[in-house]
Amino acid sequence: MLIPIKDIKVKKRVRKDLGNLDDLKDSLRIYGLLNPITLNRKNELIAGERRLEAAKQIGWTNINANIIDNISDIEQLEIEIEENNQRKEFTEEELLEGYKRLERLRNPGFFYRIYLFFKRLFQKIHDFFVGKKK
Repeated sequence: MLIPIKDIKVKKRVRKDLGNLDDLKDSLRIYGLLNPITLNRKNELIAGERRLEAAKQIGWTNINANIIDNISDIEQLEIEIEENNQRKEFTEEELLEGYKRLERLRNPGFFYRIYLFFKRLFQKIHDFFVGKKK
Protein backbone atom coordinates (compact mmCIF):
# COMPACT_ATOMS: atom_id res chain seq x y z
CA MET A 1 0.00 0.00 0.00
CA LEU A 2 1.39 3.41 -0.92
CA ILE A 3 1.54 5.70 2.13
CA PRO A 4 2.42 9.42 2.29
CA ILE A 5 5.73 9.66 4.15
CA LYS A 6 4.53 12.72 6.06
CA ASP A 7 1.81 10.55 7.67
CA ILE A 8 4.26 8.02 9.13
CA LYS A 9 5.09 8.29 12.82
CA VAL A 10 8.44 7.06 14.10
CA LYS A 11 8.27 6.30 17.81
CA LYS A 12 11.03 5.06 20.14
CA ARG A 13 13.22 2.60 18.25
CA VAL A 14 15.78 -0.01 19.28
CA ARG A 15 18.26 1.10 16.60
CA LYS A 16 19.90 4.39 17.51
CA ASP A 17 22.49 4.61 14.74
CA LEU A 18 21.10 4.41 11.19
CA GLY A 19 24.61 4.32 9.78
CA ASN A 20 25.61 5.67 6.39
CA LEU A 21 22.56 5.72 4.11
CA ASP A 22 24.36 6.68 0.88
CA ASP A 23 24.42 3.14 -0.58
CA LEU A 24 20.79 2.58 0.37
CA LYS A 25 19.78 5.89 -1.24
CA ASP A 26 21.61 4.89 -4.42
CA SER A 27 19.82 1.53 -4.38
CA LEU A 28 16.43 3.23 -3.97
CA ARG A 29 17.19 5.55 -6.89
CA ILE A 30 18.30 2.69 -9.16
CA TYR A 31 16.04 -0.23 -8.17
CA GLY A 32 13.27 1.35 -6.13
CA LEU A 33 12.07 -0.04 -2.82
CA LEU A 34 12.60 -3.80 -2.94
CA ASN A 35 11.07 -4.54 0.47
CA PRO A 36 8.23 -2.40 1.82
CA ILE A 37 8.45 -0.89 5.28
CA THR A 38 6.05 -2.21 7.93
CA LEU A 39 3.49 -0.06 9.77
CA ASN A 40 0.67 -0.65 12.21
CA ARG A 41 -2.86 0.68 11.58
CA LYS A 42 -1.93 4.01 13.21
CA ASN A 43 0.84 4.49 10.61
CA GLU A 44 3.47 3.94 13.28
CA LEU A 45 6.70 2.45 11.96
CA ILE A 46 7.36 -1.13 13.02
CA ALA A 47 10.20 -2.06 10.63
CA GLY A 48 12.20 -0.27 7.96
CA GLU A 49 13.51 2.91 9.56
CA ARG A 50 16.65 3.03 7.40
CA ARG A 51 14.58 2.59 4.21
CA LEU A 52 12.15 5.27 5.36
CA GLU A 53 14.92 7.75 6.21
CA ALA A 54 16.75 7.10 2.93
CA ALA A 55 13.50 7.66 1.01
CA LYS A 56 12.96 10.95 2.84
CA GLN A 57 16.50 12.08 2.08
CA ILE A 58 16.10 11.50 -1.67
CA GLY A 59 12.85 13.41 -1.73
CA TRP A 60 10.23 10.69 -1.95
CA THR A 61 6.80 11.76 -0.74
CA ASN A 62 5.24 8.27 -0.70
CA ILE A 63 6.52 4.82 0.20
CA ASN A 64 5.22 1.26 -0.07
CA ALA A 65 4.28 -0.25 3.25
CA ASN A 66 2.82 -3.43 4.64
CA ILE A 67 0.16 -2.69 7.25
CA ILE A 68 -0.24 -5.08 10.17
CA ASP A 69 -3.56 -5.21 12.02
CA ASN A 70 -4.23 -5.89 15.70
CA ILE A 71 -0.67 -6.11 16.91
CA SER A 72 0.46 -5.61 20.49
CA ASP A 73 3.39 -3.46 21.59
CA ILE A 74 5.26 -6.65 22.43
CA GLU A 75 4.71 -8.08 18.92
CA GLN A 76 5.76 -4.78 17.32
CA LEU A 77 9.04 -4.79 19.24
CA GLU A 78 9.59 -8.48 18.43
CA ILE A 79 9.12 -7.74 14.71
CA GLU A 80 11.54 -4.79 14.82
CA ILE A 81 14.19 -6.92 16.52
CA GLU A 82 13.54 -9.96 14.31
CA GLU A 83 13.78 -8.02 11.06
CA ASN A 84 17.13 -6.57 12.01
CA ASN A 85 18.47 -9.73 13.61
CA GLN A 86 17.65 -12.36 10.97
CA ARG A 87 19.69 -10.98 8.10
CA LYS A 88 22.59 -12.92 6.71
CA GLU A 89 25.19 -11.25 4.57
CA PHE A 90 26.67 -13.05 1.57
CA THR A 91 29.84 -14.95 2.29
CA GLU A 92 32.90 -13.73 0.36
CA GLU A 93 32.62 -16.75 -1.95
CA GLU A 94 28.91 -16.11 -2.64
CA LEU A 95 29.52 -12.44 -3.36
CA LEU A 96 32.43 -13.25 -5.68
CA GLU A 97 30.34 -15.84 -7.56
CA GLY A 98 27.48 -13.35 -7.90
CA TYR A 99 29.75 -10.69 -9.39
CA LYS A 100 31.34 -13.23 -11.75
CA ARG A 101 27.89 -14.26 -13.02
CA LEU A 102 26.91 -10.60 -13.42
CA GLU A 103 30.08 -9.91 -15.40
CA ARG A 104 29.38 -12.88 -17.73
CA LEU A 105 25.84 -11.62 -18.35
CA ARG A 106 27.02 -8.08 -19.01
CA ASN A 107 29.91 -9.20 -21.24
CA PRO A 108 29.07 -12.50 -22.91
CA GLY A 109 31.85 -14.40 -24.65
CA PHE A 110 32.33 -14.52 -28.42
CA PHE A 111 30.62 -17.89 -28.99
CA TYR A 112 27.67 -16.96 -26.81
CA ARG A 113 27.17 -13.76 -28.83
CA ILE A 114 27.19 -15.83 -32.04
CA TYR A 115 24.63 -18.19 -30.50
CA LEU A 116 22.39 -15.22 -29.56
CA PHE A 117 22.70 -13.81 -33.08
CA PHE A 118 21.50 -17.03 -34.69
CA LYS A 119 18.79 -17.52 -32.09
CA ARG A 120 17.37 -14.05 -32.87
CA LEU A 121 17.75 -14.65 -36.60
CA PHE A 122 15.82 -17.93 -36.51
CA GLN A 123 13.18 -16.35 -34.28
CA LYS A 124 12.65 -13.56 -36.84
CA ILE A 125 12.44 -16.11 -39.67
CA HIS A 126 9.94 -18.15 -37.67
CA ASP A 127 7.86 -15.07 -36.82
CA PHE A 128 7.89 -14.00 -40.48
CA PHE A 129 6.52 -17.33 -41.74
CA VAL A 130 4.01 -17.72 -38.91
CA GLY A 131 2.75 -14.21 -39.64
CA LYS A 132 2.26 -15.07 -43.34
CA LYS A 133 0.04 -18.05 -42.47
CA LYS A 134 -2.53 -15.88 -40.70
